[in-house]
Amino acid sequence: MIERNDLCWCGSGVKWKKCHYPTEPAYDFKALVREYKKRYGIILKTADQIQGIRRACHLAATILKKTCEKAQEGVTTNELNDFAEELHRKAGATAASLGYGEPPFPKSICTSLNEVICHGIPDDRPLQKGDILNIDVACILDEYYGDCSAMVMIGPVDKEKKQVVEVSKECLRRAIEILKPHVLVAEIGQVIEDYARAHGCSVVHQFVAHGVGLAFHEPPQIPHHYNNLAIPLMEGMTFTIEPMINAGVRSGEIDPIDKWTVRTSDGKPSAQWEHTVLITKEGHEILTLP
Repeated sequence: MIERNDLCWCGSGVKWKKCHYPTEPAYDFKALVREYKKRYGIILKTADQIQGIRRACHLAATILKKTCEKAQEGVTTNELNDFAEELHRKAGATAASLGYGEPPFPKSICTSLNEVICHGIPDDRPLQKGDILNIDVACILDEYYGDCSAMVMIGPVDKEKKQVVEVSKECLRRAIEILKPHVLVAEIGQVIEDYARAHGCSVVHQFVAHGVGLAFHEPPQIPHHYNNLAIPLMEGMTFTIEPMINAGVRSGEIDPIDKWTVRTSDGKPSAQWEHTVLITKEGHEILTLP
């Protein structure tokens, strides 16, 4: 049901109440599929595709949960990688990150510690008391993709680290809460940056969330910061929300050697939580729940 303050169904960019109100659009999903593919490059998923994506997302969330439980003081991130890799193998799935990109990502999960914003590469450093760690799991199951991440705090952590972990999680929750058809992509970034700034944190601009499901990265890009992307969300869209929140400045530096690891420019901690979500006829569904 379209609401008065939603973007008008005709594509004018004006609110419905000031455009075609009270006339409601005739619902034609096949026409919407064609329109979104042509206008935005976005694939609105069919019921069968959603079922496949849902299974991949459930597996990703299950692997993530089990891997987070294993993340304890003294365990290395390589051990976490090997554990997650074995869970993929047992489920008949493939880790989407392994071999992805250029240069090819060398591991099956991302493990981003402390000041690492994203794309941290597992290694032999043991986890230490006071660390914060993001674990990012993306699965390919029967050619469908699921993508999610979560933070782990190793023992007691300092106030700054705890704050950025909590702010990033609340940013994700608030962003998901507004999701429904006709909400603009730009509104996601508005909610996230409003909250982060109000709590003394910054939002990373260099990396964004993305469509996912039939491929690892699909249109649209979903910025977590203030932006003007006037793409209305629509039933059948599947995408991630993964706000990367920094305790200090918003910028990061890519490691010049491995070409993947991104660290905050000022060395302050960063945190990120991620879900894959589906836009439904009435609202949304979080797909990456174990």
